[in-house]
Amino acid sequence: MLFCQLGRAQSLREICQGLAATEGKLKHLGVDGPPKRSTLAYANQHRPWELYRSLFQQLWGRCQAAAQVHKRKFRFRNPLVSIDSTIIDLSLSAFNWASYQREKGAAKLHLVLDHDGYLPKYAVLKEGKSSDLTTARAMRFEPGTILIFDRGYQSYEWFAELTSQKVFFVTRLRDFAHVEVTKTHSTPNAADVVSDEAVRLGCQRYRMQQDLRRVIVRAEDDTPIYLITNIWHLAASTISAIYRDRWQIEVFFRALKQNLRVKTFVGTSVNAVQIQIWTALISLLLLKYLQVQASYGWSLSNLLALLRQQLFVYRDLWSWLNEPFEPPPLPPVVELTQLAFELR
Repeated sequence: MLFCQLGRAQSLREICQGLAATEGKLKHLGVDGPPKRSTLAYANQHRPWELYRSLFQQLWGRCQAAAQVHKRKFRFRNPLVSIDSTIIDLSLSAFNWASYQREKGAAKLHLVLDHDGYLPKYAVLKEGKSSDLTTARAMRFEPGTILIFDRGYQSYEWFAELTSQKVFFVTRLRDFAHVEVTKTHSTPNAADVVSDEAVRLGCQRYRMQQDLRRVIVRAEDDTPIYLITNIWHLAASTISAIYRDRWQIEVFFRALKQNLRVKTFVGTSVNAVQIQIWTALISLLLLKYLQVQASYGWSLSNLLALLRQQLFVYRDLWSWLNEPFEPPPLPPVVELTQLAFELR
């Protein structure tokens, strides 16, 4: 399945035939030979996808340790994560379990992105009708975590839950939200910050018991952006920078869909789709790890494009990553000496 992702195989037959054409190099990976198409189809149908999720979590721990070595974007020590979802279009006739609209099927990938290295930390794949807010409220975050999300996750009850769990959040306030300003703070030396206020959200139907912080910032086109947060110890300009960094999860979704196989699938069952999504996330973790460790300034798309051509080439991986356009060293020259034979 990693060969399906990195080699861009379009079907089970292409996976099996592509591996069979590697001239016996699979033995160096501990595989005696390429799988049969029926064997691979049976594995996609019956091998539990939770196995791939477990492998992803183990790999994430190693990649995250490597990402933390590099300089962080923000000075605060709180873990910074963002949460969002993306729709994966599916054919309702082939994927009858993925109901979305009357004549359209879809799956929804809910993702938590860690901003230390911008690595995916947690993912949930559900049918397209699944609620973003319901999925998010089922997740648990460590106290002190700063969570970024958009207006689709807005719920005053969830705001109160996160605050009681000592989890910080930054989001954008909806235009029709009922806001009562209780206190106004000064905004020294903040070019893009219009105002910094303590507010109380809600109306007679539901009114929050604790104050939140509203920061109004100015966009590039001078449009005001209303941010709501429960963070009081950071400057208003830092709150603005945190929300702007939410765009990185959109960049991640775009990289995932453009570079890996998450739009077309080699199986139609729920298990097969889960396996292919998790192997795509595993592949992206591997690519991010190579990108961080290499001294050459790789872009993710360029790294995958060139790596695809080197999948079964005998060459030192790290030497190639650091100097991809340098020729490999020549093999050592072995001097052949002629043996003298005495003729009788």
